[in-house]
Amino acid sequence: MTAPAAWGASALRLTYDGVAALDDVSVSVIAGQVTAVVGGDGAGKTSLLRCLAGALRPDEGEVHSPGKREIGYLPASSGVYPDLTVAENLAFRAAVYGLSGAGAARRTAELTDRAGLADARDRLAAQLSGGMRQKLGVIAALLHRPELLILDEPTTGVDPVSRSGLWWLIASAAADGAAVILATTYLDDAQRAASVLVLDAGRQLASGTPEQIVSAMPGKVQATTSRPDGAAGERAWRRGAGWRVWYPSDADVQGEAGPGAVEPDLQDAVMAAALAREQQELAAAPVQTLGGGGAGLRPAGLRPAGLRPAGLRPAELRTAERTAPPLAESIGVTCRFGSFTAVNDVSVQVRRGEIVGLLGANGAGKTTLIRMLLGLIPATAGEVRLLGEPPSRGTRRRIGYVPQGLGLYEDLTAAENMQFAAAVFGVRAPSSDSGSHAGQASSLAMGADPGRIPVGRLPLGIQRRAAFAQALAHQPDLLILDEPTSGVDPLGRARLWQAIADAVQAGAGALVSTHYMEEAGECDRLIIMADGVVVASGTAAEIVGDAQVTVVEAEDWAAAFARLERAGLPVSLAGRLLRVPGAGLDEVRRALPDGCRVCTEPATLEERFFDLVLASGRAGVSP
Repeated sequence: MTAPAAWGASALRLTYDGVAALDDVSVSVIAGQVTAVVGGDGAGKTSLLRCLAGALRPDEGEVHSPGKREIGYLPASSGVYPDLTVAENLAFRAAVYGLSGAGAARRTAELTDRAGLADARDRLAAQLSGGMRQKLGVIAALLHRPELLILDEPTTGVDPVSRSGLWWLIASAAADGAAVILATTYLDDAQRAASVLVLDAGRQLASGTPEQIVSAMPGKVQATTSRPDGAAGERAWRRGAGWRVWYPSDADVQGEAGPGAVEPDLQDAVMAAALAREQQELAAAPVQTLGGGGAGLRPAGLRPAGLRPAGLRPAELRTAERTAPPLAESIGVTCRFGSFTAVNDVSVQVRRGEIVGLLGANGAGKTTLIRMLLGLIPATAGEVRLLGEPPSRGTRRRIGYVPQGLGLYEDLTAAENMQFAAAVFGVRAPSSDSGSHAGQASSLAMGADPGRIPVGRLPLGIQRRAAFAQALAHQPDLLILDEPTSGVDPLGRARLWQAIADAVQAGAGALVSTHYMEEAGECDRLIIMADGVVVASGTAAEIVGDAQVTVVEAEDWAAAFARLERAGLPVSLAGRLLRVPGAGLDEVRRALPDGCRVCTEPATLEERFFDLVLASGRAGVSP
């Protein structure tokens, strides 16, 4: 390849109708490496990538990129033609780039085989799952071996099995010498990258390698079992079963007697940077209110202050609630659509005072199970009980539900959606200054409602915050949340989980479906489904158990990646390290040249999840 040491951009500024989408943003994309751009919807990720791809011209700054024929670009929509088959989409893309003959056919066959799309070559793109469409889009973008590969949120909303396949495609492109830049809302995706840029409201929060971002974090992070009071509480966020608190300086630590310090990681550093930026903005801009004909509920880009636990119940009462009859229960339920069995003999329970996480690949049966619990579709066999009785309109009035489609009216604002939902449930529209969970919901809606903009014109992440606020407004006994945080920035995601935990501590229960493995640590129990059955349940630690993964450190990671690939071993990229799940030390060492450092580490939940899904009989899934 003739690419320079790095492509990228410097000091970019871009505005839409007077609103800054990019404000002095710079990024370097090095050949043979993966660069991740992290942020929630509206952070500026897509604008930056479109500038790099030549689809947008910035108002100021410089873009350094190869010619358009040397760029591979995946838009957030996956960029495939829904009315063409997999083979036709790739043949069209090959023709556009002047690829033909046996070489193009071999390249297409290799990528579709490894991505698990070989059996879907004659299927219309519109008939593919979301993960399969994303893999097809990535294959189309890298088919011509571009010098610069630009991927806009390739893994957002994609299940962990499909994400693993996508990361194999991404790593193979970098190993082939491409400079790869991808946008993501997921910090665990960022931890796989060699370099990270964190954006918020069009501005840089942090940049560098994950290690550099952590080392540059100001102040200290401490862990505690509960949220502290006072100013420290406004700098706290949930992390698993406990809390993390950011102290800007040693003086703050000494003045607010906190617990012992912890060694921060990338998630801690990004949260600290977001909190620091938020404090600066809150100090500079007064909060607007709902009264009169005000232009907005809160200055654009600001997030609501941390939500306070409301009406927490004594520990002994919470224990009693966990032994009470389940809020939601399925007993050996099966659901068939014609000859297809979507859910097969599944028994689950959700009790008061607990958060249950529901994990599974696309098509595992999660959404079908949720819809049966709600009584929206009947069970073919088995029994479903909701709040102690068969699901009905009466029991559903006591449920807070966020579907994947969000359930918002796109021509109403976030506050108007909240008021309408309150009227439907026969409750007073909540006030944000209330200490109740309904008041917390109003606070979330206020933070999600920039002026009088209809919900349909807001970024997806902000829409999700509004939908979640609406689900909390009538103080439900049970929350059922289907992918509630997809597209939300890390700080906003932490605060949504804080609100879920507060509602559960006050006596509700929650069933949460998610693709984001970092969120599994927020749950008291996990249920993992594959092919319509439960393949594992318990805490994250119980499910991972003593599973190990082999880790490879090599001076030339691309060459080691190729050797492991040729040996038929599943391999994934983590920065410049390689992780080989399901393979022993000796097997990995035999595939590598001398000089590579090989060791074992505890497997991640995502790696264990992948093993469980494969063991359940899913065929044709690439690592």
